[in-house]
Amino acid sequence: MRIRQPIVSVLGHVDHGKTTLLDRIRGTTVVQREAGRITQHIGATEVPASAIYDLCGGLLKDKSLKVPGLLFIDTPGHEAFTTLRARGGSLADLAVLVVDIYEGLKPQSIESLNYLKQFKTPFVVAANKIDRLSGWVRDENVPFTVNFKKQTERYQKELEEKLYDLIGALGEQGFSAERFDRVADFTNTLAIVPMSAKWGVGLQELLMLLIGLSQRFLEKSLEVEEGEAKGTVLEVKEEKGLGKTLDVIVYDGVLKIGDIIVVGTTSEPVVTKVKSLLKPKPLDEIRDPQHRFDQINEVVAAAGVKVLAKDIEGVIAGAPLRGVSDEKRVEGVLEEVRRLSTLSIELDREGVYIKADTLGSLEALSKMLKDRGIKIARAEIGDISERDIKELSAIEDPFHRVILAFNVNALPGAGGGEKTAVRPPCRDQGP
Repeated sequence: MRIRQPIVSVLGHVDHGKTTLLDRIRGTTVVQREAGRITQHIGATEVPASAIYDLCGGLLKDKSLKVPGLLFIDTPGHEAFTTLRARGGSLADLAVLVVDIYEGLKPQSIESLNYLKQFKTPFVVAANKIDRLSGWVRDENVPFTVNFKKQTERYQKELEEKLYDLIGALGEQGFSAERFDRVADFTNTLAIVPMSAKWGVGLQELLMLLIGLSQRFLEKSLEVEEGEAKGTVLEVKEEKGLGKTLDVIVYDGVLKIGDIIVVGTTSEPVVTKVKSLLKPKPLDEIRDPQHRFDQINEVVAAAGVKVLAKDIEGVIAGAPLRGVSDEKRVEGVLEEVRRLSTLSIELDREGVYIKADTLGSLEALSKMLKDRGIKIARAEIGDISERDIKELSAIEDPFHRVILAFNVNALPGAGGGEKTAVRPPCRDQGP
């Protein structure tokens, strides 16, 4: 029996600093490369214990870690990506709710709190952007408690007022909360870590809290036995020299080269075998790696991994992946994957066509349009094809002779290879 690393979901409102926080941990700039600086898919980053020791410096001196590290998953904060945040919440053992201390709880913050209640996920609050308060004495890569002592009395008073407001807002949502260094009982009180993700202030205490909560309250649930793998497909990618690959979070069991797997598609699930497994290096983002992946023979939960297999055409991001140890069980697993891969989009007899790159994005686009009273006649994952254009040309109503597409290409015969994207509106703007 071994202890796996806990999966930590990073949730919160758009622009409150989720990806910036993970960039600070990784030493990367993923947020700069996101379309519109908005996270659009679930990403994953493994932070090993050795890196946590380095990041926490003297705070972890003489302390031993039982968990091998933390696996962070980054979820979209934009209102359109409801289903992706829900999926991120359900995957997690722990969570960090990132809140801009200046803005407080916003609609997606409250929605995230509801997910955490629903899935009974323990979490901490990262009260981010303390550097935005007037008069902040700039510091970098130091604990919050060290930085706070350097601040003026006026700044300290303003920060306490902002924390008081946040504690009150969390109280209205049913949570008793307090600044982390004033919490006597973490089972009854939600810990708030004031921090600046931009400058790395408070990051040390946040990581220490996550490690401490994991080892104190989750040790039993993190025990892993040899068993069939369970995972979620984060993204389907065409990789140069490799062909189509699957970026997967394995959250339970063990996945090995040669294992039978069942994976969800837009129609009938695929049954295939694992041909190769590639793992991102520690502190590297699986969806936007800076280094070459390592080839491995097996992966043990919890981990992000790139899976190579035959016949994975039609596999969709957001779909379940299941390992099968006995061929006699394939039929039963097929039924489970079929059920979990079903699109939950209500179609109308007349309306526009929508296309997106992932299951979660398609559901998100559908919700955004339905909320604005726009009817949808067809919803599909994949690029815009010549067939789509021909079918549209036969529609009489010009208002329905439309394809709204998110993060997909127009194939030859359908307008060339130009990138066609409908991005979610920023904050409360219209589409």
